[in-house]
Amino acid sequence: MADDLRAGGVLEPIAMVPPRPDLAAEKEPASWKEGLFLDADPCSDQGYHANPGATVKTLIPEGKTPFPRIIQTNELLFYERFRAYQDYILADCKASEVKEFTVSFLEKVLEPSGWWAVWHTNVFEVLVEVTNVDFPSLKAVVRLAEPCIYESKLSTFTLANVKELLDLKEFHLPLQELWVVSDDSHEFHQMALAIEHVRFFYKHIWRSWDEEEEDEYDYFVRCVEPRLRLYYDILEDRVPSGLIVDYHNLLSQCEESYRKFLNLRSSLSNCNSDSEQENISMVEGLNLYSEIEQLKQKLKLIENPLLRYVFGYQKNSNIQGKGTRQNGQKVIHVVSSTMKTGLLRSLFKDRFCEESCKEETEIKFHSDLLSGINACYDGDTVIICPGHYVVHGTCSIADSIELEGYGLPDDVVIEKRGKGDTFVDCTGMDVKISGIKFIQHDSVEGILIIHHGKTTLENCVLQCETTGVTVRTSAELFMKNSDVYGAKGAGIEIYPGSKCTLTDSGIHHCKEGILIKDFLDEHYDIPKISMINNIIHNNEGYGVVLVKPTIFCDLQENTQDEINDNMVQKNKEADVTEGLDLEEMLQCVASKMQPYATADSSEQAKGNCEIINELLAISMQKGRMKKRLSELGITQADDNIMSQEMFIEIMGNQFKWNGKGSFGTFLY
Repeated sequence: MADDLRAGGVLEPIAMVPPRPDLAAEKEPASWKEGLFLDADPCSDQGYHANPGATVKTLIPEGKTPFPRIIQTNELLFYERFRAYQDYILADCKASEVKEFTVSFLEKVLEPSGWWAVWHTNVFEVLVEVTNVDFPSLKAVVRLAEPCIYESKLSTFTLANVKELLDLKEFHLPLQELWVVSDDSHEFHQMALAIEHVRFFYKHIWRSWDEEEEDEYDYFVRCVEPRLRLYYDILEDRVPSGLIVDYHNLLSQCEESYRKFLNLRSSLSNCNSDSEQENISMVEGLNLYSEIEQLKQKLKLIENPLLRYVFGYQKNSNIQGKGTRQNGQKVIHVVSSTMKTGLLRSLFKDRFCEESCKEETEIKFHSDLLSGINACYDGDTVIICPGHYVVHGTCSIADSIELEGYGLPDDVVIEKRGKGDTFVDCTGMDVKISGIKFIQHDSVEGILIIHHGKTTLENCVLQCETTGVTVRTSAELFMKNSDVYGAKGAGIEIYPGSKCTLTDSGIHHCKEGILIKDFLDEHYDIPKISMINNIIHNNEGYGVVLVKPTIFCDLQENTQDEINDNMVQKNKEADVTEGLDLEEMLQCVASKMQPYATADSSEQAKGNCEIINELLAISMQKGRMKKRLSELGITQADDNIMSQEMFIEIMGNQFKWNGKGSFGTFLY
């Protein structure tokens, strides 16, 4: 990048601001400054790279006023910001030292006077000259440039108002509101980049409560890096829109609660009386503090790339089904880009001459796939003829319909193109999809998301790009003789409270095969899972990953300390009963698996046993926890351990060549 700057990568400035050779000739810590703006970073995330030549440009602010060109710096790449914060600005500072380190950085880069900038606000822009920099306050002392160049978005806000505002501010302006004007000096580009780093940090990275967090020497690792990655993940459409909305809402709630907390704490510090009102305020302060801590934990969950992948978030689908037609009639929709006589003859022979097809059944023909799906009511069938169908947008299936490919999956291909969160959304009570190949592009979320109801997937191929099939809370998936591959996330994501049956299917070449999710701050029923005769192979991580909350173990210990001797004895008796149930369940499962174990490889049998033992242990642990909490009056007991099973059947599955093994757990 330093070479690009020296090569004259900046457009010719308007002859409004004279070059300043006196500044350019001054001594520079060349190696230090050039290192800040180097292109290469061997430790950076390659996924964030773009064209390095687009780093520093100049532009003319919109409007008729001939403003001088400013150095445009807000299109920096991830690795450029990452390296600047890590190596030159923040390093290993504590949260309480951020301001000090930032000031030290600016003192090395910024000229204290003699440079021009555009003071940019939401209302107006005006050209100013910097006469001094107050580094500790991150402000510049300015005066209006001569000649004065000014532009306002509001006709009522005049230049006189600007001068009055400057007087009120005592001519001290935040550096974040200044955009450096370009001239022939490379020094100005370095100053513009330095100010941009500070502006970006305080706008997108810094939180007002950071200073009160644990003051350790890992502020960059704990806060800066995950927030920076989240910013670029959002910028590059790698985060679902629903999760982005959740994050911004949580951030606003936390900022509002923290502001109230600071005001309350300030009022208490100024009050020396031991009044009832003060006691009420202290209770309110404790409640606010607890609320803030919970919000901060949720924010950290989303900011952490691994955690926001592992944990789920609740997404409510707004798709409304049409229900049945008023006359109760069901329609067969035939989708084909072109309809030829041979195809029509085959259709009538194979599909419309069956006994189940009544003479009065209505048939509608569509050339567009989405129009055929959108025309459906409850009980309708969509027959998709061989062909390659390109879809821009989301296929929303809100009614109980059947989507049937006429031919082999490779003959009936539906390809998603264009930006968007999802490919296929299912909310119908009983949706059936068969004989189709889905190819996903650009979607942020899964290739198929089941929000509600039951979706049956049979003889299908799913070529994924992000996540494969997502089974959300209270939804149900039955997948048979299907193939899921290529997901950068998990091939199958199973949410709490859902039901998933996988039979004779393949899940391969994904980041993880199957990911069983959990929520951090809420309790849901564990999912019900059946896995029979599947082949899970060549995944980057594990064949199956289970999110296992350690919080239950901690609660178990704390609860046990608080229960009296009688309750402890009762719990021990319950543990014995649970142990017997566990042994019976293991024996039952072992007997079911025995016919398959003889034919399977040792890795396959080992994988099935690992999953069964782990899921049974979790079931038993959660059952114990519910009982013990119930005796404290915290929740209602559930004495039926069998109702807490996470699986119905797990047998005959083959686990081959998965990078980390057949089964793993993620502890939090």
